[in-house]
Amino acid sequence: MGGIWAITASSGAGSPGSFTLEGEFALLEDASETGSGCEGTGGYDDIAEGASVTVYGADGDVIATGSLGDSETITFGTCKFGVAVEDVPKGEKFYKVEVSHRGTVQLSAEEAENGEFSASLG
Repeated sequence: MGGIWAITASSGAGSPGSFTLEGEFALLEDASETGSGCEGTGGYDDIAEGASVTVYGADGDVIATGSLGDSETITFGTCKFGVAVEDVPKGEKFYKVEVSHRGTVQLSAEEAENGEFSASLG
């Protein structure tokens, strides 16, 4: 399972007890240019601008949702997407993040709020 994540948090907009999970998601293979960005192909055709991003709390409940944002080609066959999920509630012991149906990636509350997480797809 892969993708590169760089998650950061900001507390600008949204509820006082929440933050925005921000970062990038990278597809490291089977990506093609679309003219205005890029998207996955073949077995990765679900990875594209607008694909769902789901944040789960420690109990496994969905606590926030968003989508992959603007994309750009990194190199031939690779692509990166912006990620910003607003109104993620603070106070969880840990968070799990899932892009499309690709399985969850777990990070501590500190990692989620301080931008210390990375993973890969492809």
